Amino acid sequence: MADVEAVGADALLRVEVVCCPAPRQVESVTVELPAVGATVGEALRRSGLLARFPALQADPGLVCALWGRAAALTDALRDGDRLALCRSLTVDPKEARRLRYREQGLRRQPPKRRNRPPAAPAEG
Repeated sequence: MADVEAVGADALLRVEVVCCPAPRQVESVTVELPAVGATVGEALRRSGLLARFPALQADPGLVCALWGRAAALTDALRDGDRLALCRSLTVDPKEARRLRYREQGLRRQPPKRRNRPPAAPAEG
């Protein structure tokens, strides 16, 4: 019976909103929302991340993800949810890997050959 009363109008949800405004920079904000009617859009608004990082708001490929799956602004939230703002890709991941290999490949030394003792003759 106590659980039913706790979900009343006074109950709050805690949601973590995470974004990566630039490479190797992670921003995380914990937001408290009313349990009734908590949506992805409301969590984004209350986090203030879009206001702090205008480049995210201007990104046409920005996607909201709830536990790693795309979510609409009207999707309902539960206590403990993790909401991520995902920027659009600037470089194809395969192409980025090729570029890194080209840069690092010229600087790397070939692996050293190990000197192994000659194989023992087969007895027979």
